[in-house]
Amino acid sequence: MIVDPHVAEALAAGRPVVALESTVVSHGLPRPRNLEVARELEATVRDAAAVPATVAVVAGEARVGLRDEALAQIAERDDVVKCGVHDLAPLAARAGYGGTTVAATAHLAARAGIRTFATGGVGGVHRGARDTWDESADLQTLARTGIVVVCAGVKSILDVGATLERLETLGVAVLGYGTDRFPGFYLSDSGHPVGWRVDSVAEVAAVAEARRELGTDDRAVVVANPLPEDEQLDPGLHDRVLQDGLAAAERDGVSGKDATPFLLEYLARETEGASLEANVRLVLRNARLGAEIASELSK
Repeated sequence: MIVDPHVAEALAAGRPVVALESTVVSHGLPRPRNLEVARELEATVRDAAAVPATVAVVAGEARVGLRDEALAQIAERDDVVKCGVHDLAPLAARAGYGGTTVAATAHLAARAGIRTFATGGVGGVHRGARDTWDESADLQTLARTGIVVVCAGVKSILDVGATLERLETLGVAVLGYGTDRFPGFYLSDSGHPVGWRVDSVAEVAAVAEARRELGTDDRAVVVANPLPEDEQLDPGLHDRVLQDGLAAAERDGVSGKDATPFLLEYLARETEGASLEANVRLVLRNARLGAEIASELSK
């Protein structure tokens, strides 16, 4: 693992650092918008007086903090794989390129000493998991990684209720930022309540610091930051297109790790790009909040 000198210097000096995942760059957005958004995310963190640390695997090296050339490679190469924790070692051994998922990003960022991570939405329990046992590796990683994760909830294509149950079972605290409702990624409200509400970065930092005294800092805190209602994807459009997409995935035999990119692409196409723009809005909001939380934690 290689920590970029700018990131290492910031960490050594106790300055705020925010980890950013790279699957949104490699697999989540179309070209060339993906590279534009990757640069916007880093600029958003810098504008909030923190240091961005985009995480990816570049030519077999797990890197925490990317220079622009490496960021462009992750955005533009055709051989970049979606990289979870279990993919890190094989990819490194083959000198490959990987866009890191929430799980892989959280794992590498925590190893580097980063305490805050901003992303779009975390993975979770897939619909139909009672029969398939299909759930994201993000959940187990969050259960053993002491990092604050700022997200817009879990992707609305998943089983949100089951995901919240799993997070509770795994001992991962979930905080609603300025809300009593758990957000649904593109949607401000997933239809499920959140157990704990916080209304300031000081409250988030207080929760994060309390874990140390209580011995629960070996697992993540999820800060669920919803899109404002006037910025969310139209709920009626979302529900209709999602149901059509789920039917298309079943018809085409799409499952496992291929289901999420298939459904996200379907939503983007059928909403004429509206879901993509909602995605961009939420990841930028999360980057800014992550930087504010990191600054509070660094005090």
